[in-house]
Amino acid sequence: MGLFSYLGREFFYLKELLRVTREVGWIKPDSETLTPDHLESVVDEHRDLPVFITDTGEVTFAEYDAYANRVAHWALAQGLKPGDTVALFLTNRWEYIAIWYGLSKVGVVSALLNYQLRGASLAHCLDISGASVVLLEDELKEAYDSACDQISCEMDPWYLDRTPAPDGAGDFDEVLTGLPSDRPSRDHRAHLRARDACLKMYTSGTTGMPKAAPLAHTRVMYYLNIFSAGCNAGPGDRMFMVLPLYHSTGGLCGVGCAISRGGALIVRQKFSASLFWDEVQRFQATLFMYVGELCRFLVSTPPTPAEDDHRIRCIIGNGLRPDIWVKFQERFKIPRIMEFYGATEGNVGLVNLDSKPGAIGRIPPWLKWRFNVELAAYDYAAEAPLRGPDGFCRRTEPDEVGEAIGRIDPNDTRFRFEGYQNKEETEKKVLHNAFEEGDAWFRTGDLLKRDKEGYFYFIDRVGDTFRWRSENVSTNEVAEAIGRFPGVEQANVYGVEVPGYPGKAGMAALVTSPDIDLVGLRAHIHDALPPYARPVFLRLQHETDTTGTFKFRKVDLVKQGYDPAIVTDPLLFDDETGYTRLRPALFTAINDGTKRL
Repeated sequence: MGLFSYLGREFFYLKELLRVTREVGWIKPDSETLTPDHLESVVDEHRDLPVFITDTGEVTFAEYDAYANRVAHWALAQGLKPGDTVALFLTNRWEYIAIWYGLSKVGVVSALLNYQLRGASLAHCLDISGASVVLLEDELKEAYDSACDQISCEMDPWYLDRTPAPDGAGDFDEVLTGLPSDRPSRDHRAHLRARDACLKMYTSGTTGMPKAAPLAHTRVMYYLNIFSAGCNAGPGDRMFMVLPLYHSTGGLCGVGCAISRGGALIVRQKFSASLFWDEVQRFQATLFMYVGELCRFLVSTPPTPAEDDHRIRCIIGNGLRPDIWVKFQERFKIPRIMEFYGATEGNVGLVNLDSKPGAIGRIPPWLKWRFNVELAAYDYAAEAPLRGPDGFCRRTEPDEVGEAIGRIDPNDTRFRFEGYQNKEETEKKVLHNAFEEGDAWFRTGDLLKRDKEGYFYFIDRVGDTFRWRSENVSTNEVAEAIGRFPGVEQANVYGVEVPGYPGKAGMAALVTSPDIDLVGLRAHIHDALPPYARPVFLRLQHETDTTGTFKFRKVDLVKQGYDPAIVTDPLLFDDETGYTRLRPALFTAINDGTKRL
């Protein structure tokens, strides 16, 4: 890079950073300004503009606020007090956002439940929510009923879209129509501060049962404003939303890009790859939120005229793999991709402001002092940051992989860590005495690397990386390599134990086109990956199990392993001469050592 290019890049970064920082600088933990105060000020500025766009029409800011006010009066009528929790079990709909906004006006916390949950998982999330009331829609009644006999606490259900409501339940829609639409007195929340809880969200549950994480008003307001500032959103923007509203990426970061700046949110029930560009064109969207696998699905679809005639100027999200990034941007002609990194409850945040393909963010070396992010050298055997003879951790060198950690500062909105409902789970995420006595850092559980220019790259989840042949294998890097082969639609990589071998052998669950060339795939894998990183086993699936935000679930896959008596999908073994169908006799030979790997 030449001198002028370098200076131009650094000037752009500094200018953008200062602008974005200025937009969120007012958010302070001890402030009396809470999320509903912020949102009411936005409503007052844009009352007659549309804030939500659906198949049935538009909802103005004034109508949104009026609905939220009725919700607040409903909460008061139920005797709910500041600090009480109401669980929301709803699919994507504009009322979702209005309901938690309304509850926040009287200090009531909303627990946002994943609407895909059923049975024991749903009961677990309801139990740990601390809620005494649950709002749900009729479409989810069967799912709720599947959890009812497993819920250990008293739960008062109120239904949307069902009149009359089932016996023993309240009719939310009917009661709401009779309540006033004026704003409740601010006295109901006057004693609260921005450090107090506004929402409860849940971890994704990819490695076990979800954990509940309280989100303070500081964090909610930060998420509602940081990305709207980053993409310079305004009243003319329309955010196309297909991600679930119970998750922070869609429900706060994406929502904020619209409502915090007077723009509109196009609310869709779910993602459809085949209809995506037609709907983007029909609703005249200018922005959309993504997760990486969503982009992979779109790249895999046949071309459509609508994809060449859209108004999208910026997309924002996380998890866009390098093997998809350039293909996606070039095919769909996206001017700007703003990839970011962060966890709902965490304090490590990175943003790729200049759209460098594959990077999840950047901290220039000359600005490192302004951020709380470090990469700690990692001890794979201990599954913890490596400590030297002096007992302290070591910061990584450029291009060295380490665990991302964030220094905890309770007095800084960006660097706070509120933790989880369960204090033991909270303590597990805190690294003490990392670089000096008395310091405390949030452990992300993610392995990243940083180059000499300060760009960060995602490598893998700590629990996903495994050792094979005395080498560390990144499931993410292996999946990226496999995903570059034509016909591979999804690659979910994980390690499985094989009797008699230390570590774990690689296994990949693949969703492919029906006519995929397996001989060519094997040659590609052997050419792209070192011997220790090549999957020993393949599992060919029609579809893969993901969370509501398209993250791969691996727990069940690891448990099932490569046993053909358990796995009904076709299994392949990478033998010396090619892929061989893994049948019971071969499975036995591998396990008793007759067949060597």
